[in-house]
Amino acid sequence: MTSTPSFLKFTYEDYLCFPDDGKQHELIDGEHYLTPAPLTKHKRIISNLHRLIGPFIHEQNLGIVFSAPTDVMLTELDVVQPDFLFISANRMDIVTEANIQAAPDLVVEILSEGNRKIDEVIKRKLYERHQVKEYWLIDPVLETVKRFQLQTNVFITPDLLSLEAHDILTSELFPDFSLPLSDLFV
Repeated sequence: MTSTPSFLKFTYEDYLCFPDDGKQHELIDGEHYLTPAPLTKHKRIISNLHRLIGPFIHEQNLGIVFSAPTDVMLTELDVVQPDFLFISANRMDIVTEANIQAAPDLVVEILSEGNRKIDEVIKRKLYERHQVKEYWLIDPVLETVKRFQLQTNVFITPDLLSLEAHDILTSELFPDFSLPLSDLFV
């Protein structure tokens, strides 16, 4: 992932002028981050999230899920495209025709070689600052999930779930739902 020099601050208006080139463009504190298209394992995990979580959310009328590319406009200087996100039914007013206008309830990022530091450090702090209720970091190589939960405006120490340990992924956002990691990493 590359970024522009920090002395130049881009806004959402600038962001709208970035080329539609198949790459992921994001703004974090006005810096432009550019990520190449993800690998197929990355895309399979996103597909599995939709296939496994999406129907449960729909059947229970809990809200809506989206995947990248979906613009999430946190501020004029912070526009991101999480790999997967959930917005609860009582917050549907943040969904507009063009983008999401505030922090989602759940954000999921899938790590790749070029974005590890961005997702684990920079975006984690950004999502915490904007009060994302849960943040999941999925590592497709190690087949692990780090689950951060917001408590008293701070992400608490993450749960580290591992396929080797045959862990089950659950969330307070989705009562009565559980996802075996073995289903996520197929």
